[in-house]
Amino acid sequence: MSLPPEKASELKQIIHQQLLKMDVHGRIREVLAETIREELAPEHQQLSTEDLIKALRQRGIIDDVMKELKFVTDVNGTERTSAPKPSTHFVDREPPVLKKTNIDPTRRYLYLQVLGGKAFLEHLQEPEPLPGQMCSTFTLCLHFRNQRFRSKPVPCACEPDFQDGFLLEIHKDSLGDGSKMVDATTMLSICDPVHIVLIKTDTFGETTLVASYFLEWRSVLAAENGITNVAVELLGVGTESKVSVGVLNIRLEMYPQLTKTLSSEIISTQFTLERQKTAEKERLFLVYAKQWWREYLQIRPTHNMRLVKIFAQDENGLNRPVCSFVRPLRAGRLLDTARQAARFVSVLGHGRAALIGGGAKHEQWCTLLAFLSSNKGDCEDHANLLCSLLLGFGLEAFVCVGTKAKGVPHTWVMTCGSDGTITFWESLTGHRYIHQAINPDDPPIVEQPKPLYPYRTIGCIFNHQKFFGNCQPSDAVELCVFDLHDESKWKPMSGEAIKSVCPPGATSSVPPFPPLCASTIDAAVTSNEIEVQLRILVSEHRKDLGLSTVWDDQLSYVLSPSLAAYELERTTGISAGNEEFQDAVRRAVPDGHTFKGFPIHFVHRNARRAFATCLRSPFCEEIICCRGDQVRLAVRVRVFTYPESACAVWIMFACKYRSVL
Repeated sequence: MSLPPEKASELKQIIHQQLLKMDVHGRIREVLAETIREELAPEHQQLSTEDLIKALRQRGIIDDVMKELKFVTDVNGTERTSAPKPSTHFVDREPPVLKKTNIDPTRRYLYLQVLGGKAFLEHLQEPEPLPGQMCSTFTLCLHFRNQRFRSKPVPCACEPDFQDGFLLEIHKDSLGDGSKMVDATTMLSICDPVHIVLIKTDTFGETTLVASYFLEWRSVLAAENGITNVAVELLGVGTESKVSVGVLNIRLEMYPQLTKTLSSEIISTQFTLERQKTAEKERLFLVYAKQWWREYLQIRPTHNMRLVKIFAQDENGLNRPVCSFVRPLRAGRLLDTARQAARFVSVLGHGRAALIGGGAKHEQWCTLLAFLSSNKGDCEDHANLLCSLLLGFGLEAFVCVGTKAKGVPHTWVMTCGSDGTITFWESLTGHRYIHQAINPDDPPIVEQPKPLYPYRTIGCIFNHQKFFGNCQPSDAVELCVFDLHDESKWKPMSGEAIKSVCPPGATSSVPPFPPLCASTIDAAVTSNEIEVQLRILVSEHRKDLGLSTVWDDQLSYVLSPSLAAYELERTTGISAGNEEFQDAVRRAVPDGHTFKGFPIHFVHRNARRAFATCLRSPFCEEIICCRGDQVRLAVRVRVFTYPESACAVWIMFACKYRSVL
């Protein structure tokens, strides 16, 4: 197999570094001196290469070198199929699987290398972590044309040691097989940027979105040797979107090399034309939105108080039409039903954008990659994702903007059935509510339906193609009639106007949606790990109280069906298997004994944090601190995995003891 010259030199460099690391040169010099001194006769003036290799082989040095060298390629960001091994060092928290890369020589690739970072001044005073010590880490998440990658975590530092390479296929899922080897002109028309998201993970496993950047890669099309180096300045998110976070050194390389490059003038002209086209579309939509809003206010002056949200700020502080945050998203084989999609979205973490100081909450609607990479977001992010997934499942879904109790702004999802049934979906919990409108003109004797949902008012609804402002006399949800074809109740926006600023009509200003990734968590291994940690924590807690701890493994196992039933009920709304569980518990608990059980649900995998939460419940504390005769304790943990390594963790503590009156 022949290698390109640049790949051969790169391979030589890797071998050279490995030889330096093992101090092979020093060991060869020692063997050479020893061989000359001991084995050569005085009349021999020269030492042959064969003699030296024979001496090196006898001393095992060649074998040592061959054991250390592993000729494989590190494929970063590909989904891992094996379970991560227990970490012995901070960077091995999720060790990547090393695989050989199959490169199709008839296709174009962009090789993106991250060669370290600098000027991350917030971590200027960060001490060097000791080997084996847990520390905060940085991780880069990339998305380009339906391909996702994830870097190895590196310790947070002023100059983080990012050393990762990502092989991006230029025309994944597009252009067809008839034009595999695209030329520079064709690639110039591909305006998809490389979306780079920087995530910080603290020692407790909590993630924070640090930066979100759209890298324009097409400058490499003008590079003479097909390689260009760029220094990317990352800016903060939310209220810090104008503040520099740090700088990434990035190298871009086309593979195979272009036979003909473009001039930098052509590329800059293309960029200018694209910017002008996008700016003109956005300007026209803004003019239309202002006119629509004026007409909406003329219907009723009180409309000014309603939550009609046409634009929202993303994590970079850019105003974008709300319709651009939603589009049909198919989960492939990762999710099977709409209700399972609702369950998946509900187990993603709920967290608001951080604020410096007090005051009202800062509203920030994240791009999908930023939301999925940090595994948490506000109610708007959850609602946008759930609506996109429901649209992907073929439902007519909308995001609703309104308020909950006490006038707290909130977003949720609504689906319209073909028979006119209106269903509300709470994206933070996965709960579903059927909406039945109350007619205020009915006489008092007519029994009205009592709403079970927590929503109070609704100002507007939208998806990727439609936007409606609520123009009914009252914006109370319970009084609303969701006849979207009646313009006296819902004022629509022009579908053509929305299409001009939302995909597929929009240009590069709207980031494309990344695909969902399968979970990298081994449910059985993680369940066992958390269960072992909880047993230790319970035993230590009881020891501090002067109590001994005896575990009943059979009782622990008997608790499993109930945890599976709880998750099934959360996903489908159907409860099953309760009779068998109760029968098994009765058989496991002897006559004259009392059984107590306490189930609880988490969306994180931190055993110590979960235990502290459990102790705050008087019911759970009563079980953990149980005193009596023949006390036997049980704990069962069941982790249910979902895409994006989200998980639902069910824990059940139980005890049985002889009742003494």
